[in-house]
Amino acid sequence: MTNITAAATTATPLVDTRKPRRFMPGWYTVAWSSALLVMLPVLAVFWLALFPTENIWPHLVDTILPVYIQTTLLLLAGVGALSVIMGVGTAWLVTMCNFPGRRLFEWALLLPFAMPAYLIAYLYTDLLEYAGPVQGFLRDLFGWQTAREYWFPEIRSLGGAISMLTLVLYPYVYLLSRASFLEQSMSIRDASRIFGCSPLQSFYRISLPIARPAIAVGLSLVSMETLNDFGTVDYFAVKSLSAGIYDAWLNMGNLGAAAQIATLMMVFVILLISLERIARSRQQQFTSGDRFRTIDRYTLSPLKSGLATLACALPVILGFIVPFLVLSTYALPRLEQFTEADFLAHASHSFTLSALAALLTVVIAIILAYSKRLYPGFKALILATRLSSLGYALPGAVLAIGVVIPLAAFDNSIDAFMRQNFGFGTGLLLSGTPFAIVFAYCVRFLAVSSGSVEASLAKVTPSMDMASRSLGLNPLQTLRRVHLPLIRGGLMTALLVVFVDAMKELPATLILRPFNYDTLATYVYQYASDEMLETSALAALLIVLVGIVPVILLSRTITSTRQGE
Repeated sequence: MTNITAAATTATPLVDTRKPRRFMPGWYTVAWSSALLVMLPVLAVFWLALFPTENIWPHLVDTILPVYIQTTLLLLAGVGALSVIMGVGTAWLVTMCNFPGRRLFEWALLLPFAMPAYLIAYLYTDLLEYAGPVQGFLRDLFGWQTAREYWFPEIRSLGGAISMLTLVLYPYVYLLSRASFLEQSMSIRDASRIFGCSPLQSFYRISLPIARPAIAVGLSLVSMETLNDFGTVDYFAVKSLSAGIYDAWLNMGNLGAAAQIATLMMVFVILLISLERIARSRQQQFTSGDRFRTIDRYTLSPLKSGLATLACALPVILGFIVPFLVLSTYALPRLEQFTEADFLAHASHSFTLSALAALLTVVIAIILAYSKRLYPGFKALILATRLSSLGYALPGAVLAIGVVIPLAAFDNSIDAFMRQNFGFGTGLLLSGTPFAIVFAYCVRFLAVSSGSVEASLAKVTPSMDMASRSLGLNPLQTLRRVHLPLIRGGLMTALLVVFVDAMKELPATLILRPFNYDTLATYVYQYASDEMLETSALAALLIVLVGIVPVILLSRTITSTRQGE
């Protein structure tokens, strides 16, 4: 759910072009120190890529790398195209049309956000594979005996991976598109109707071009999440770049090759981030005079109303209701797990780690965004802010490698120093502890909180800063007494979104967790990968239920952008 609030806000803020009265190195130093700390894993991966112990890059280029690239591009194209079709279409329907269930679908279409992609892949494989209930029912109904007597789409394939990822990622495009449609002036649409445009023509000629920057941002987020996914592509045996990283590391035992493939993925993501920045810079829409006017929605015929309801219902049913019902069916007979010590420990670990990560990322995001506000002409601070978000580009397992390298070096240095000077060792102080997991979460999800905080802070007019200066407040007092109360909505959104994303994070947690230290996500993965999803269904259901809360809050936030609503 990265940068959702940032992209959803389309009003052009006032920009303070004045240089600060005096340079205060404290804020500058803290901002760059925070950015460099977050960038350590990224730099460690680059170092491994440039100086591998055994360089097999030429072998990869000649053999499997072209397959990885081709499959990744097909995956990105498929998920991106389907997400845009589903997200933009449903966003326009619920915003501009009246049909049965419209108000329900406004927030229900966001519910698949709460479903981890790897979880929905496990569930649909159980339902749709040859031995599953769907094909079994078809064989019983039509009297088929073997798979040769009928055709059924293979769920564990590239097409299956595209379908599963689309079901949980299209809400990025839906959310941002709907926010843009809500911000659009009704007067422009009415003018198009006067000139004889049908509702569909108004959509193509007016609404869609205005919303194009928001759609581009949503598409870039979908693409980044697709690149970072491992659980789904691994389970479906899809040879993407993400799967190639694991193959090079675990099967070939070559950490440097994994880092080199990760660097190639970084190039993809840098391009996506650049496109997002360009789209956001073009996303300028001044507040219209009919801002408080209630949207005059199109009245659809009975047939079109039924089709609109079906179009909005299918993503919700397939992306949330069916998986939720299956999980509930598995979990209800196992409610006694709530009283088991191990289950409570897993839940406690998940909630504690996620809460700490959410709090720390928001603090760092505030430091970076406020430093950039204090020194608007300092390109170095803009660079620090953007570099600190690159951790989002790293797949979870590679991020874990990047975290282990500097933390292990620190632990070894302290241990050697203590042994040499005091005669005893300190062991693992940071690596191999929960600190490593929290650090990885902060690096991975700082981009999530930065977008929300930066967008909220940008909406605070510079006159507030000037007024606080005239009252004798220093920058820290201004931040605490003026800005933080004004941006508390954006801060809460950032906290919730990072919390939920950290709850669902799997690869980095699997690698960095201490011995005998599980979270709900790793608990679900261990049993689901052993074809025992029913045993971990209660933990999976808890992850989903936690994710529903920010989904509803995000929907209400987007709806409130149109005062007339």
